[in-house]
Amino acid sequence: MSDDFFRKLAKKYSDPVKVQSLLKSLDYNAEPDGETLKSAQATFQSGKAHCLEGAFLAAAILEHKGYPPLVMSIESIDNLDHVVYVYKKKNKWGSIGRSRDQGLHGRKPVFKNIRDLAMSYYEPYVDKSGCVSGYQIVNLDDCGADWRFSPKNVWKVERYLIEIKHFKFKFNKKRYTRLFNNFKKGIKIKKQSFWA
Repeated sequence: MSDDFFRKLAKKYSDPVKVQSLLKSLDYNAEPDGETLKSAQATFQSGKAHCLEGAFLAAAILEHKGYPPLVMSIESIDNLDHVVYVYKKKNKWGSIGRSRDQGLHGRKPVFKNIRDLAMSYYEPYVDKSGCVSGYQIVNLDDCGADWRFSPKNVWKVERYLIEIKHFKFKFNKKRYTRLFNNFKKGIKIKKQSFWA
């Protein structure tokens, strides 16, 4: 495949809403045969994606619509981090994501800054061990790896995201305790209007 392939895909998936639908249509990559970090090309070919693989695919498509290849790394206290593709539309931030959890997919472009967008993931992130602790935005081209076309796993990107300094959230113990207790009781989080 070449860049022409993603240019053609961008004609079909011409905006963030359509790309989010594409990612949701892919099977979730639960990595049954071991961990993977497939490039955008390999992800599309496989028909399945986890969060960072989905972010690669979103970036490879939408750069042909003028969006830079930006992702947001969301850190968790249990080291089960999450990555989403981020974009700006009419001066507001939104995201595109793939996850096992509905609340960790994308967001409509309604956030005035990246911090507010990152905080929108706080509530659905709380489970038996998870809690958002920080975030950072990165241009994939700064990672020094072929995230678009590599036939091999692109571990260099993952290492870059782990090593880069993240902005930290102040830990609100009261809020976390409430959300954690709700999780233990099996109380599901209500779908928010800004979820994509």
